[in-house]
Amino acid sequence: MNITSEQAQRRRLNPWRVIGWSSAIALILAPLVAMQFTNEVDWDETDFIVATIIFGIVGGLIELAVRLSSNWYFRIGAMCAVLAGFMIVWANLAVGMIGNEDNPVNLWFGAVLFIAIAGSLAARFRASILAPAMFLAGTLQIGIGTFAGILGTDMHGGRFTIMLSVTWFIASLLFWCARQSRNANA
Repeated sequence: MNITSEQAQRRRLNPWRVIGWSSAIALILAPLVAMQFTNEVDWDETDFIVATIIFGIVGGLIELAVRLSSNWYFRIGAMCAVLAGFMIVWANLAVGMIGNEDNPVNLWFGAVLFIAIAGSLAARFRASILAPAMFLAGTLQIGIGTFAGILGTDMHGGRFTIMLSVTWFIASLLFWCARQSRNANA
């Protein structure tokens, strides 16, 4: 299958890609702008490097999802899963989801990420296995939010954790819909 230069250029100039990567750059630069106007934002070089790496990984995973499937349920499900994983990492690096960033309970969220990542790799990115993996990740996150947050030391963090778990469930539902639409088209 030969790709003409016009098709290749159209693929490179996809407006969604431009918007996505431009948004990532804008989000990385926002603290730099804010630091010019307030002392409440105090990032150093390490913060900008970590943010750039995280946004690069998020963008790369979204690009991968778009390339893996033309099914919109799959693509949006993958974006939800990537967003949920991003929020876990970002919140824990910034202030911690339960208590503060030094609370050892926040390390438990690594298990949620492990389930999502291991499930994705084991599934070879097939929607039929991604759906239960994302459901399991969301269920574990609810458990952590309930027991460590609400019943433990941080009601606010527990509620935030449980609300964020909805993103895993949406991803699971979308992967299930992707599987159903694939089966209906087969």
